[in-house]
Amino acid sequence: MHIGELSALGVAICWTLSALFFEKAGNKIGSLSVNVIRLMAAVILLGLIAWITRGYFFPTDATPYQWFWLSLSGFIGFFLGDLFLFHSYSIIGSRMAQLVMTLAPPITAITGLLMLNEHLTAKQVLGISITVGGICIAMLGRTKGEKLNFNVPLKGFLFALGGAAGQAIGLVLSKKGIGDYNAISATQIRAITGLISFMLLVTFLNRWSYILKAFSNKSGIKFVLVGSVFGPVIGVSLSLFAVQHTKAGVAATLMALVPITIILPSALMFKEKITFYQVLGAFISVGGCVLLFLK
Repeated sequence: MHIGELSALGVAICWTLSALFFEKAGNKIGSLSVNVIRLMAAVILLGLIAWITRGYFFPTDATPYQWFWLSLSGFIGFFLGDLFLFHSYSIIGSRMAQLVMTLAPPITAITGLLMLNEHLTAKQVLGISITVGGICIAMLGRTKGEKLNFNVPLKGFLFALGGAAGQAIGLVLSKKGIGDYNAISATQIRAITGLISFMLLVTFLNRWSYILKAFSNKSGIKFVLVGSVFGPVIGVSLSLFAVQHTKAGVAATLMALVPITIILPSALMFKEKITFYQVLGAFISVGGCVLLFLK
């Protein structure tokens, strides 16, 4: 039973749905408002789920060790990683930034080796390489006839790389801190830290008026709430459950399949054409995933 790997695939599906809804929300209320409101919603929703399932609205039963590592994970993953990634969008564009983000799985594998002494088998390394290669091919072939310019500003590349590193290190730190603790409550700790970090940033930038104004946009808030259910709530909780039951590098690779799983929904919602390279990349990535499921 590959419960860890299946959970990681579930994460990719959840993050696909959350990406679509957050994109719509961002167009209406802005990315900073989306980040703050999604984490507010996540803290409340995760608390309600934890209260119903285990009797704790806040994770007061977590040990200081768990609070430290999960909070650090939330700061690096939820806050710094997202800040770097969103800033890279404005410099090199979201498509090139997402291409750089395909480095997250190998960074996760290396970090997992250094911090957790997780050694990957040759078959797993091959599976990760094939899957990431397939994702790159699908990303390169997103728009028919469009040429991708690899001569990108170093600053933009470094910010996107920071986003990939933030996601990777945050995941490994989560695995280090969670142990056998409840994945829902562990996710809430990460969300609380991310929310506090963004609230401090909004205060520093004096942007609270923009956040408050966003609440008057009902359709924007609706998209944020739906995206929050699939993203910070179900998706991130599943990601922590996944790293509890499989190696961090393997889990990160399967979670990184969003550019593959988003092809069909994006085509339906945004009327985008599916290209040959997207289909080819999807088949190659699936082949890599099969290797990750083989023992």
